[in-house]
Formats: sequence, C-alpha cells, structure tokens
Amino acid sequence: MKRSKINAIMRDALAFLDAQGFSVPPFVLWSPEDWKNRGAEYDEIRDTMLGWDITDFGSGDFFRTGLLLITLRNGSIDDARYKKTYAEKIMIVREEQVTPMHFHWSKMEDIINRGGGNLMVRLYNADDDEKLADTPVSVSMDGRRQTLPAGATVRLRPGESITLTQRLYHSFWGEKGCGPVLTGEVSQCNDDRTDNRFLEPIGRFPALEEDAAPLFLLCTEYLRAE
Repeated sequence: MKRSKINAIMRDALAFLDAQGFSVPPFVLWSPEDWKNRGAEYDEIRDTMLGWDITDFGSGDFFRTGLLLITLRNGSIDDARYKKTYAEKIMIVREEQVTPMHFHWSKMEDIINRGGGNLMVRLYNADDDEKLADTPVSVSMDGRRQTLPAGATVRLRPGESITLTQRLYHSFWGEKGCGPVLTGEVSQCNDDRTDNRFLEPIGRFPALEEDAAPLFLLCTEYLRAE
C-alpha cells in the first residue's frame, strides 16, 4: 500500500470517529517525531502492538478487501510484564469492504456494531483439516444462543454483537447502502502475527510503498526506545 493512501485513510478514519463521538487514546495521535521521544515506559504500546493497523490483506485494493483497526488495549500470553487477559479494538468497516474468511486458534472475541451502518457476518465451522465444514453453526448473539446453517450471514445493526469462538470461520463487510460501520472488538489477548488462520493464503500486514512521509506510525513500525 502506498503511504500516501494510508495517510488519507487515517485522516478519513479520524473524521468518522469524531462524527461518531468516539475518542481515541493519546498515543493514536502521536507523530513519528513524537515517537522519537517516547522511552521504555511506553514499551507496552510497542510490544502489544497498540495503535494503527491498516491492511489490504495483500489484495492491492483496500476499499474492496481491507480493514482499518486501532488496537486500544491488549495483553500478552507470553510476556509476564503485560498481565491483561483481554484486548479491545475499534474498526471501521466500509460498505462492501470484505475482511476475508478466517478464524483464530486461541482468541475468542465479541464483534460489536458500535454505530453507523449494518455489519454483515458470514459464518462456517472449521473441519479437522481447517477447511469450511458443512455443519450447523452455533453462536451467541447478545446473549441469545442460536443455531444457523453453514455459510449463514447475520446482520448486526447498531448496538448488536456476536460472539465468535475459536475455530469459527468468519468474514464480514458493511451492508451496501447503509454507510460505514464503527465496529468494536472485545476479546482475549490478541496476537495478529500468529493467531489468524485465513482460508486462503493472504498477507495479514501490508507491503508499504514509501511515496510520502507517514502521518502516524502503524503498530508494526515502532522502534525500540534508545
């Protein structure tokens, strides 16, 4: 992805968050120059990958296959310094912008429509070979347990949520004609380097083309404190 495009996506995201009345932590707005003066006391941000996460999943077309996430809090399974057992993200899902089919081996999560349009979520169980199973899917949506056919798509309207358990394949996008979706995620500790199983082999983090100076750093770009 071109850095200039990432910068534009960030600006659009901040305008949308402001319109939705959602405030971000201070570190989300630190410039690359600000980061040069942030010492080891901020290693939790670096090590648990808090902040901006923008990806086109290697598609080359962010607006068709892509996602903007901001990790607000996170712990670590492996690092005893970070004792949080939970994580939280805010995401912006555009109309018909698809996050590809995937599941998590370790993480269970709630996906929440925080406002804006409607979020569409398609669901499959994983079989023993980590392919799509044709078995019914059992999910909880805002405390209601229900069983759905394999490949069912559910609609989350603002305020609604779904619980996604381990090894439950899911893909999601914003419903056409309803506007972008302010999407929340509350989960167990998150590790996007190791805990995503995509149905098709794709890249989780984008390759960057540096055609402009970065507006803000991505969570994969933090340098260690000197």
